[in-house]
Amino acid sequence: MLPEQSVPAMPMMPDPATAADCPWFALWTHSNCEERVRQQLDEKGFRTFLPTVRDWSRRAGVRRLIPRPMFPSYLFVQHRIEKRSYIEIMKTQGLVRILGERWDRLEQIPSVEVEAIQRIANTLLTVMPHAYLKEGQRVRITDGPLAGVEGILVRSRPHRGLLVLSVELLRRSVAVEVDCTAVVPVGSTWTAVGRHG
Repeated sequence: MLPEQSVPAMPMMPDPATAADCPWFALWTHSNCEERVRQQLDEKGFRTFLPTVRDWSRRAGVRRLIPRPMFPSYLFVQHRIEKRSYIEIMKTQGLVRILGERWDRLEQIPSVEVEAIQRIANTLLTVMPHAYLKEGQRVRITDGPLAGVEGILVRSRPHRGLLVLSVELLRRSVAVEVDCTAVVPVGSTWTAVGRHG
């Protein structure tokens, strides 16, 4: 009978049967280190998700579609994080931090949001970056006959929103339906992204 050899334990990976019950967290990486961080964490046994989009790139005169991170400098990990797993994750080269105040006050991402991103990533639909908008936010129209007009976004659908414009002195408002892809938050440095030809 051979002597028992000590085998280093894999870091705190949850049982695959219960992995779906674990919370999601966002990892902030150094620029262009998303894939490197993902590979290291996968090797350590953590469950990661790096959503990508296909984008046109020209190298040596050849144009081709290449995968790029959907959210540059971010990826996700699904794990029940305690101090040991936090330290193990933080040892990853290229990682800046896990989003949250400190190791025991990390910001969880609702699983429905991650599931929505996973569904989009698994389609062949065109995905483009877009300014983050929320209902009740003051926004500015960037394109079309109302370009430059500001108002409050009170209702939004996938591509349409209701923009409320007010005359404060009269205490009166009007509403107009607008294209949400031509709306950015007021004070944002966001610029509209043109289509790739």
